[in-house]
Amino acid sequence: MAGWIQAQQLQGDALRQMQVLYGQHFPIEVRHYLAQWIESQPWDAIDLDNPQDRAQATQLLEGLVQELQKKAEHQVGEDGFLLKIKLGHYATQLQNTYDRCPMELVRCIRHILYNEQRLVREANNCSSPAGILVDAMSQKHLQINQTFEELRLVTQDTENELKKLQQTQEYFIIQYQESLRIQLAQLSPQERLSRETALQQKQVSLEAWLQREAQTLQQYRVELAEKHQKTLQLLRKQQTIILDDELIQWKRRQQLAGNGGPPEGSLDVLQSWCEKLAEIIWQNRQQIRRAEHLCQQLPIPGPVEEMLAEVNATITDIISALVTSTFIIEKQPPQVLKTQTKFAATVRLLVGGKLNVHMNPPQVKATIISEQQAKSLLKNENTRNECSGEILNNCCVMEYHQATGTLSAHFRNMSLKRIKRADRRGAESVTEEKFTVLFESQFSVGSNELVFQVKGRVPFAVPDKVLWPQLCEALNMKFKAEVQSNRGLTKENLVFLAQKLFNNSSSHLEDYSGLSVSWSQFNRENLPGWNYTFWQWFDGVMEVLKKHHKPHWNDGAILGFVNKQQAHDLLINKPDGTFLLRFSDSEIGGITIAWKFDSPERNLWNLKPFTTRDFSIRSLADRLGDLSYLIYVFPDRPKDEVFSKYYTPVLAKAVDGYVKPQIKQVVPEFVNASADAGGSSATYMDQAPSPAVCPQAHYNMYPQNPDPVLDQDGEFDLDETMDVARHVEELLRRPMDSLDSHLSPPAGLFTSARGSLS
Repeated sequence: MAGWIQAQQLQGDALRQMQVLYGQHFPIEVRHYLAQWIESQPWDAIDLDNPQDRAQATQLLEGLVQELQKKAEHQVGEDGFLLKIKLGHYATQLQNTYDRCPMELVRCIRHILYNEQRLVREANNCSSPAGILVDAMSQKHLQINQTFEELRLVTQDTENELKKLQQTQEYFIIQYQESLRIQLAQLSPQERLSRETALQQKQVSLEAWLQREAQTLQQYRVELAEKHQKTLQLLRKQQTIILDDELIQWKRRQQLAGNGGPPEGSLDVLQSWCEKLAEIIWQNRQQIRRAEHLCQQLPIPGPVEEMLAEVNATITDIISALVTSTFIIEKQPPQVLKTQTKFAATVRLLVGGKLNVHMNPPQVKATIISEQQAKSLLKNENTRNECSGEILNNCCVMEYHQATGTLSAHFRNMSLKRIKRADRRGAESVTEEKFTVLFESQFSVGSNELVFQVKGRVPFAVPDKVLWPQLCEALNMKFKAEVQSNRGLTKENLVFLAQKLFNNSSSHLEDYSGLSVSWSQFNRENLPGWNYTFWQWFDGVMEVLKKHHKPHWNDGAILGFVNKQQAHDLLINKPDGTFLLRFSDSEIGGITIAWKFDSPERNLWNLKPFTTRDFSIRSLADRLGDLSYLIYVFPDRPKDEVFSKYYTPVLAKAVDGYVKPQIKQVVPEFVNASADAGGSSATYMDQAPSPAVCPQAHYNMYPQNPDPVLDQDGEFDLDETMDVARHVEELLRRPMDSLDSHLSPPAGLFTSARGSLS
């Protein structure tokens, strides 16, 4: 039945394709309940074109019908009654459909099995690493489902044994009553003479039978108790796999999802497993209670009472652990809660539907407690009425959704009204004080009132130290989630971070693999030589990328994780105008530009870091566009090719009569140095005025309206121009001898060098 178990794991389009294979010609319920029998039959051994194989096909049809009828007969209980009728109907239907053409049944089942196997192979896609992972997961799920099938069979076996025990005991009681009747029979003297001997013989025979039957009953009881012990061992093992492995892994994924990891995934598969556990546990619990009742009805000295008491205690512990562990927080509250701010959460009981908890919907209450209170609560210390704050709208009744079979409570409008803080320890900051939201409820399971609390790992059990590779994984996950980028931290980036954190110059990541990082080292102690912690610096990097530079980071335009010396080494042999962008060491969340340009003063330049405030005024792309001497993005990509698509577009004509000014990035110190290096005045529009412009003293000597750019009154005509800055730039770039004649000063305005104004 391994094929059917794998087929049940199909999802999406593959699942729909599988469902299409079934119908009136072969119901999917038959495939499900006879999976093991169907997969063990020699369907491929029959030649559909050979009439001599018809007899074998007929045998397979008869075997299928018999298996269905047998399966129907073994159904018990309320749910089993309907299934019994349905399976009996399918047996008759298949018999009538394929009685005259058994070969068609073989053809049909072969077609179904072939396509199931194809869909499973395509879904697993074992050739890819992801497919290998899916296949490994499928194998694990296969093992879980096979164990469930084994549990179902042994539970059915103990049910049959219990019925046999009950019938044997009832017959024993009847015979025992007959023995008592004989003993108490009062015969007349005449009857005594004629029947006394026969009655005595019957009495002896009956007592011997009762003695043998009592031993048989005791043996049945012991065997049944031993079978229940084995079943509970298997149940506990299966429950450990599901609750301590699969469910804890889901909770761990949920934790990581809150810190930037991938989504934790659906709970549907886990709920189906937990419901199967609940169903089998409850069936065994009912069997044990019935066995106890039989022992009370007919006490026979022996070890059975002690054995039943033991299995009863075990089954109670198992079901208690199941209910407790499956009361989970499906949607966690935010990691940081603020007073007077609305937040939401969802709790869910994975076994609520199977245990009929929804018949009397329980109420869930949320309270906020401190770290110490949470730890005391797990130790069963009396802290029930203590809380560390007040939450509004903190009570909610669980609702059962018939379509999905989920029992959950949705807290949609909780709000933290106030919080009571404890005395902080030493250097602990207010942000390190921890609280938890405790969800509690009271469930009625069976005839017992039980109070369950959410259990799991000890709250706030954070290790004092973690290995650097573990921290690398967490930092990379957090970085990609915060920046919302698929470009994570490279090996070189992680080496840079390790050098920064450990104050080490090694450039080999392996040298740091055995080093541990303490919480204080991570977020309390300042980095050597700086006035900030490692986390403050790293968080600043994520913040500036998230707010302003996500596209540039995704494009690979920001090198980022290099220090000043590393930037020097990377740029020293590059042509002038090559630059790189790196995260500042001196400014949290700062980005600086390092570029190569040979001058008498220096050949490597570092611009004072820009911060979030600077980028709110003018974007990084526009600032780079302003600096025309920055030509190549390291290593050799043309700047405009990388950043031009992010430049702010040229403004359209103004329509309100105003000319809009522009802010441009200038670096005067570099302009002077580059001018000295070139031996002439700078020719950069954004650094110095063009030498072609007349001296300021003669500005007012130009004639009125010398250029179509200007109106008759000498002002910019906004209907004729697009932007004042563009026209000024155009004028400044024109050589003097290329100006129109009417732009020349009037005759006599300028004289020779020795002359003077007329």
